[in-house]
Amino acid sequence: MPRPILATVHTEALRHNLERARRSALEARVWAVVKANAYGHGIERVYEGLRGADGFALLDLAEAERVRALGWRGPVLLLEGVFEARDLELCSRLDLWHTVHCDEQIDMLAAHKTLKPQRVFLKMNSGMNRLGFTPERFGSAWTRLNALTQVDEISLMTHFSDADGDRGIAHQLEAFERATRDLPGERSIANSAATLRHPDRTRGDWVRPGVMLYGVAPDYPEHDSAHWQLQPTMTLSTKLLSVQTLAAGDTVGYGSNFTAEGPLTIGVAAVGYADGYPRHCGTGTPVLVNGVRTRMVGRVSMDMITVDLTGVPDAKFGSEVTLWGKSEKTGAVLPIDEVARAGGTIGYELMCAVAPRVPFAEPEPA
Repeated sequence: MPRPILATVHTEALRHNLERARRSALEARVWAVVKANAYGHGIERVYEGLRGADGFALLDLAEAERVRALGWRGPVLLLEGVFEARDLELCSRLDLWHTVHCDEQIDMLAAHKTLKPQRVFLKMNSGMNRLGFTPERFGSAWTRLNALTQVDEISLMTHFSDADGDRGIAHQLEAFERATRDLPGERSIANSAATLRHPDRTRGDWVRPGVMLYGVAPDYPEHDSAHWQLQPTMTLSTKLLSVQTLAAGDTVGYGSNFTAEGPLTIGVAAVGYADGYPRHCGTGTPVLVNGVRTRMVGRVSMDMITVDLTGVPDAKFGSEVTLWGKSEKTGAVLPIDEVARAGGTIGYELMCAVAPRVPFAEPEPA
């Protein structure tokens, strides 16, 4: 039989989280952000759960082709725009909307031969300092685009750097509103954190929820997924390969960095950093065995981890181990945020880092 590790995508949880975004968005339309292969879930696996969105937003042209191949005929937005002039031909053929964040992209549009003008989202750098025109240059960029016959409608967008934290959004929102006050066009400014934390100020015409659709709290640990009524959309599970009994003084794993203080039963689970489980996780990282919360002990190996079976007396060879997500046995939930924090990272990275060797379960029924 195959190795027992398995990733499962929960379609109903995706629907639930999308609806949660809609409740915050009110009258605004909702982009379902499916970049990075739907945050590691797989575009084809999430499509059924997210097809109630008003549009799909992503980065990669190949991913845009996959969305169209699934039958989606609504808006598709390229969040980083095009990378070279010939990309505009595919935008025309697939009817893709695309972001414009630099002069070079405007130059490409000016030279592009097309019978159908294109919908673009002009991006402002309001303080994130990654992509976009500064507030001082935004108006002139809009004027250049507006003069092109290759451009149909121009929407306005920016991205918040601190919507999830104490600094907040006021400084960026003020810069965006001041620079766009006299410009027409729909607005899109709210990411997941802004959609949840600042809905009345950032709603605009389109919101762009990303990680919240996948059950991750964008402002963890201040708030967890339960606080925002989000459900986990990915479960990573495996089984016990072995059960060992330790005596006081016995050590576990590479580096012997865990020592049993007394008699201890541990289980060996079939998952490791080669599967995408974070190597920086150590003793104390939460894990579920048969739906019971316990902890990892020792180091993460390439293919295995060891877990404390105290409090799980029925654990044996083949018992269910839930690394994050929902226990099939009991329905108990282990939020991915907690595991990520133990590894010094964020839930986004864990979802995106699930290794190609990990099989995914067949999509759940609609």
